[in-house]
Amino acid sequence: MTHSRALAIAAIVLSLPVAALAADIPADHDVSVLHCARLLDTAAGKMLGETTVIVDSGRIRELHPGAVDSKPYQDAATAAGGAYHYIDLPNATCMPGLIDSHTHLTEQTSPTAYTDQFRLNIADYAIRSTVYAKRTLLAGFTSVRNVGDRDNESIALRNAINAGLVAGPRMFTAGIPIGSTGGHADSTDGYRMDLAGDAGPKDGIINSPEDAWKAVRQHYKDGADLIKIMPSGGVLDESASADNAQLTIDEIKAVVAAAHDYGFTVAAHAHGAEAIRRAVLGGVDSIEHGTFMSDEDMKLMKEHGTWYVPTIIAGKYVQEMADKPGYYPPQVAAKAKQVGPVIQATAGKAYRAGVKIAFGTDAAVYPHGQNAKEFEYMVQAGMPPLFAIQAATTHAAELLHKQNELGQIAVGRHADVIAVPGNPLDDITAMQRVSFVMKDGVTYKVDGKATL
Repeated sequence: MTHSRALAIAAIVLSLPVAALAADIPADHDVSVLHCARLLDTAAGKMLGETTVIVDSGRIRELHPGAVDSKPYQDAATAAGGAYHYIDLPNATCMPGLIDSHTHLTEQTSPTAYTDQFRLNIADYAIRSTVYAKRTLLAGFTSVRNVGDRDNESIALRNAINAGLVAGPRMFTAGIPIGSTGGHADSTDGYRMDLAGDAGPKDGIINSPEDAWKAVRQHYKDGADLIKIMPSGGVLDESASADNAQLTIDEIKAVVAAAHDYGFTVAAHAHGAEAIRRAVLGGVDSIEHGTFMSDEDMKLMKEHGTWYVPTIIAGKYVQEMADKPGYYPPQVAAKAKQVGPVIQATAGKAYRAGVKIAFGTDAAVYPHGQNAKEFEYMVQAGMPPLFAIQAATTHAAELLHKQNELGQIAVGRHADVIAVPGNPLDDITAMQRVSFVMKDGVTYKVDGKATL
C-alpha cells in the first residue's frame, strides 16, 4: 500500500463514528487500544499530537487524533470472543518498531570469543541467540537483517521466532557470509593448518564466478533471505588487513546476478575504498561499514542508488576494546585502532553528500540490546534526529523491500509500535530508553518492564 493510499484510507476511517468501526471487529479478534501522547509519522516526517492507535489481530486497524472512547472497542472485542487491551502511554512518543539493518544475533563480543569457537557447539550458539534476540526486541527493534553467522544457526533462530517459540525481532537472515579463501568470510583464519582445511562454496568461500553461483544457490537451498558478501578485509578476523580488496568485480557481479535471479538482495561488507568501488559497480544493494569510502565511491553510490549502512557504534566499541590488553589478538586490536576513529566521520560525510542511509549497528560486535546508542552517534555525525529515526524505519524498510509492510504506523501495516519517554526529536538519547514494545500486535514491554 502506498503512503498516499494509506492516508486516504486513514481519512475515511477517521470520518466514521468509533462505535460503527468497533462494531465491525470480526469474531475471535484480539484488540488493543493505544493512547499515545505523541505519534511520529515517519513517512511524512512530522510529529503528531495526541493519537489513538487501534490494533486488531496484529495489524493497525485505525488511527484517531486525540483520545477516543475505548468502551465500544472493548464491548465489540468481548462480544466477538476476542481479547481486549487498553494501553495508556502518557508523555510518550509512539513510533514504528525500529529496524536494525546489520546484526549478528547468534554471537556476541567477548575476550574469550576466539577460543570459545573450539569449545562451544552450534547448539550453544543457537541457544544463546535466543537471549540476544529477546534483548534486541526489548530495545525496540522489531525487525532486523542478520548479515552473517557461522553455521546457518540464524536461519533456525528466524524459524523459531516465526513459529512463536522464541521471542525476538522479525528476522531477515543471510546465513553464512560469502567471501574468498583467507578473507573476512573465512572462519578458519588463524587456525593451524590441519584444522583450517580448504573451505568451498558450500561454506561460503568462493574463488571464481562459478563458485559464486554455487554459493548463492546453496543459500537458496538453505533458506536464506538475502546474501552477504565480504569484498574487503575486516576488523575481527585474524588476517592482516581491514580494508584490502578480497573479491574481483567478476566474482561480485556473479554473486549479484545469481542473487537477483533468486530474489535476494546483496549486502556488501566493505571498509576499503577499492572494495566499495567494486561492490557498487558489481551491483550490490548496500555497503556495510564503508569506513574508508572515497568521494568517488559516494558519487558512484548516488548514481547506482546503493544504500549505506554505517555501523558507527561498532567502530567506536572495537576502538575502546582494543585498548584493553588481551581483549583482542594483537593483529585484531591493530585493525580496530585503524578503523574505529574513522567510521563516524565517514558517515557524516556520506550524509552531507546525499548517499542513501539505513540504520545498522553490527550488533554482536558490541553487547546486544545497546543498538539505540547508534542514534546518538548518527546525530553527533551531523544527521538530524528525524533523519536518524527515519533511517531505522522508512529507510530500512525500503532497503528490505518491505516499505509497504514496515517502517511506519499506518492502517493495514504490521502492528509494530514502540514508545519512548518525552520527545526524541528534542533528545535523541530517549531512543535508548524504550518504555513500550509491540510486535505484530503482541505486547512485550510496558512501562519499561518486559511482559515475557
